[in-house]
Amino acid sequence: MVAVAGATKYEDPRLAAIYDLLNPASADTEFYLSLAESQVASSILDIGCGTGLLACALARRGHLVTGVDPASAMLDVARRRPGGELVRWLRGDASQLSAAQADLAIMTGHVAQVITDDESWNATLAAAQRALRPGGRLAFESRNPNTRPWTKWTPQQSRRTVTDPVYGTVEVWYRLIEVDGERVRFESHARFQTSGDDVVSTNELRFRTQPALTRSLLYAGFSVEHIFGGWDRQPVGARSSELIFIASRGGLGPPPFVHPSPRSRHRAAAS
Repeated sequence: MVAVAGATKYEDPRLAAIYDLLNPASADTEFYLSLAESQVASSILDIGCGTGLLACALARRGHLVTGVDPASAMLDVARRRPGGELVRWLRGDASQLSAAQADLAIMTGHVAQVITDDESWNATLAAAQRALRPGGRLAFESRNPNTRPWTKWTPQQSRRTVTDPVYGTVEVWYRLIEVDGERVRFESHARFQTSGDDVVSTNELRFRTQPALTRSLLYAGFSVEHIFGGWDRQPVGARSSELIFIASRGGLGPPPFVHPSPRSRHRAAAS
């Protein structure tokens, strides 16, 4: 068994290599592509950009994109993907972003939940607020704690197998450790069959409630425009799996967010 700290797990190039196999482009990708299109967002900040799947897709559509992530192995993958040469990559967290006039900042892949302590979360929101122009928007998602998704994080229910061209077949599963209020700790296992290594990381996620997230945005100087319960932009309900926020920075800005037309969403899905 090879143990790695949860905070640095994606410094392991093997885990970075299989990330996209476990998290391919899906409805969330289409949501953010459509959002950027509807905003006519020229400049976009991708906070916690990971392997750059979304950042590069946005750049290939003509947006000016800056991607920031603390894991160098993830950024190595991002730089090599199609469109990687079009993106400005920064290693670090949101504090690396200078005061700018960006139109849109995004935090995808539930990265908001990785920021577990209040001080770091508030600092992230403050950095995003400084980097946006007046009226610029911040969009992110967090899993809805009311649906208790961690109850399915067992080896039996979470086990998956993927195949990487370099590292071969990898078996991945999760094991819940404990739930302490809004904080959920769990183990992530990645067993590489070729080498026999079982790479284990201990992780913690924060399941903030909808009111708590709303308060933190207001405190940081944002106005909450929309909260969706799913990627089809449905309202939040008792069984909604997501809490998807769109908030605007104070000051004069563009007209309120308009839902992309079905035709617009189709173009994003087909690209």
